[in-house]
Amino acid sequence: MPAMAHEERFDDLLTSLIGFYRTWIVALGLELGCFAALRRAGDEGLDAEALAAAVDASAPHIRSWLTAADAHDLVEFDGRRARLPEPTAIVLLDEARPEYLGGQFIHGTLASLDWDRLAEVFRTGIPVRERPDRYRASIERLTLQDVAVFFEEALAALPELVVDLQRRLRVADLHCGGARWLIAVARRFPQTELVGVEAQPDSAARARQNVAEAGLLDRITIDEAEVASIARRAGTFGLVYFQYALHELADPVGALRAGWEALAPGGWLVVLDWCEPSTPEEYRSLHGQLVAGIQLDQLLMGTRLRTVEEFLGFFEGAGLPAPEVIDLPSGATLVVGRKSARSAHP
Repeated sequence: MPAMAHEERFDDLLTSLIGFYRTWIVALGLELGCFAALRRAGDEGLDAEALAAAVDASAPHIRSWLTAADAHDLVEFDGRRARLPEPTAIVLLDEARPEYLGGQFIHGTLASLDWDRLAEVFRTGIPVRERPDRYRASIERLTLQDVAVFFEEALAALPELVVDLQRRLRVADLHCGGARWLIAVARRFPQTELVGVEAQPDSAARARQNVAEAGLLDRITIDEAEVASIARRAGTFGLVYFQYALHELADPVGALRAGWEALAPGGWLVVLDWCEPSTPEEYRSLHGQLVAGIQLDQLLMGTRLRTVEEFLGFFEGAGLPAPEVIDLPSGATLVVGRKSARSAHP
């Protein structure tokens, strides 16, 4: 990478600092509902007072938000009326698309509220194990993108799995969080029966509430338990799934072994994760830069994102067959193992 003059470096770093503020402007617009209200208004748009009334907020504050959002090229505001460009709406609001980044902005701002302890973690190497409930709620928002990636990209890469899901398949989501993936699968594939395993009490409670609100209590069960408990249901499931979860577990090898034990012959073990780049060159991409930032939050908790090579090592350590690795268009990675149809063993 060629060296920058100090004036260029100044502009480069100033852009990064501006990006920090832009993140908060986006997150605020999402939490208040400003972007959604402007999208509903369409080409006619809204003035500051009407937008403030629509989101139940202070009109002078909303005018300041509109001014900032326009300066950051997020909305179009001429001082009188504001409009939301549709490409921005798609990326920030459309939760069912792989390009959805609204959850990333919410998670980035809420997660960073705990970063006052980050320097101490780096000095001592002692992580912060307990995070507020709002943090895990933000993870649920973040992983809505993962749900979209699963349906739009992962299933396109695994057509045989789609065929299986269209049958009466039993499915387990390990470390299921708020059960958003389980609910989406249940709706898309009405023949499935699903189990979510979640060790965090607040996440398990939120998962049960979400399932109840979706009217799916008859098809989705939430177990408040450690991931390893799934091994007690040996030979039960046609799909065992880890979504942005395996890298966070204290014993990923044991978790894979337990998930494999729970598979029926012919069953699928699928890991969808965002991998740490393996080389400095990969880190210098936009995706690599995003992952580098996410890694800070992982380190705060004593976890970290993993490289593809490390995921392969987990499978090897668990004594499982070498999985297939599939790079998805979004930048996510699938690591896929399948049990032989003739035997419950590798």
